[in-house]
Amino acid sequence: MSSTHREIPGTIFFDGPMSTKGYPLNKMCYSFNNADAREAFKADEAGYCDKFGLTEAQKEAILKRDLNELLRLGGSVYYLAKFAGLLGLNMQDIGGMQTGRTKEEFQAYLDSQGRGKNNG
Repeated sequence: MSSTHREIPGTIFFDGPMSTKGYPLNKMCYSFNNADAREAFKADEAGYCDKFGLTEAQKEAILKRDLNELLRLGGSVYYLAKFAGLLGLNMQDIGGMQTGRTKEEFQAYLDSQGRGKNNG
């Protein structure tokens, strides 16, 4: 069975093959629900990645904090949000990274579109 979807520039589809590709990465990010896991990751990030069997590319993207690359490598935005939270990032930080803006520029963009924190 092949994945069928229309191409949307700038969109990374999370479908069955991407889910399979990202399974170890997403499993690791899910583990961050546990405080002991978060501490273990902070103590030895590379070793923690190895424990879950991440690919070298996934491990490198984790260590570089490259959320966009992690999406391309099969990361689910839901599970990557757990990793971002571990790093102290919020949705405006992530939106800025994904659009090539600073957090402040991204927040200003949201505000200009009527979707910012002050606009409900």
